[in-house]
Amino acid sequence: MIASIQYNSKKHNIDLSKPLDISMPLIGSEKNVNAWYIGPPKIEPVATEDWVGSVAQGADVNFNNITFNPHSHGTHTECVGHITEKFYSVNKLLKQYFFFAEVITVVPEKLGEDLVISKKQLQFAIGNKKREAIIIRTLPNIADKKSAQYSNTNPPFLLEEAALYLKKKNVKHLLIDLPSVDKEKDDGLLLAHNAFWNTSGKLRLDATITEFIYVPNTVEDGTYFLNIQMAPFQNDASPSRPVLYRIE
Repeated sequence: MIASIQYNSKKHNIDLSKPLDISMPLIGSEKNVNAWYIGPPKIEPVATEDWVGSVAQGADVNFNNITFNPHSHGTHTECVGHITEKFYSVNKLLKQYFFFAEVITVVPEKLGEDLVISKKQLQFAIGNKKREAIIIRTLPNIADKKSAQYSNTNPPFLLEEAALYLKKKNVKHLLIDLPSVDKEKDDGLLLAHNAFWNTSGKLRLDATITEFIYVPNTVEDGTYFLNIQMAPFQNDASPSRPVLYRIE
């Protein structure tokens, strides 16, 4: 199916039959990607004294419980409620699902004992482009990202200046292939989260951060049409499935 969209004062086509999924599926296994010091997700049949919800074990249906944490166990989209005392649900705050997005690739820079993404790197990659969403792919971009165990590894993160730069460019949706935009252990400062959502001023309630994406190497840097698909959880964060479409 071909859809027509308006972009840069011109009409362009996108082929809806050719989605580029940049999410990571959740699997009930230790091979599932993980962070934040908890065990793997579980997907297992309901079991009572006389019944197990598995067709393979004689039931009429498969009837599984799923236990997971959206922040720890895969691609998720979060809102400012992730870091505020007041409850905000990403399901209520995200009211639009299609955006023009720019895919950029960066190599995190060494800063002391850390690897960081700086404002200068983002400025170079984005330039004068104005996009509703920025999708950051970090190098090296290996398939092992989809099963990495990030706890206590100090993965790369955004500097506060980088998050402030994105806010000033009015980027509403930030997507990244790391477990967090912030340093794993930062004494609760959460500098990039706070900067992006402007917690020291008027909250950016319509802005989201999506973490734990995976952008295949076959997806080139450039402009895409982005669809953020999300499960309707009333929570600060929800499992999500961002999908890209090439603009023709």
